[in-house]
Order: sequence, then structure tokens, then C-alpha cells
Amino acid sequence: MTVTLPLVVVLGAGVWTAVKFLGIRLWVAALIALFGFYLSGTFLAPVIDETTRSGVNAVTQK
Repeated sequence: MTVTLPLVVVLGAGVWTAVKFLGIRLWVAALIALFGFYLSGTFLAPVIDETTRSGVNAVTQK
């Protein structure tokens, strides 16, 4: 059986876990999310996107 989850759901669960169990402050998580939002508008966005896609494909490949 194959389960498909959007990457944002997986990352959101990781952030929730980090805030809840690792003691990371919520404002730190929000700051990191804001950094990612602004980073997506730079010339590095295509490189980050391609690297993420390659990593996900490497993990999910049979």
C-alpha cells in the first residue's frame, strides 16, 4: 500500500514535534519559516527545489 503525503505536512509534523518535545521555542520555528519564505524569492530557490526533489526521489525509489 502506498501512502502519499505532501512534504509540507511532513515538515509541519517535524516542527510540531520539535516545539513540543525538544523544547524549541515557537518564535524560533516561526523565524526559520520566515527565513525559508524569503529564501524562496532568491536565486537559490531552483537549486533548493531540485535538491529536495532529488533527495525525496532517492529515498522513495524502489
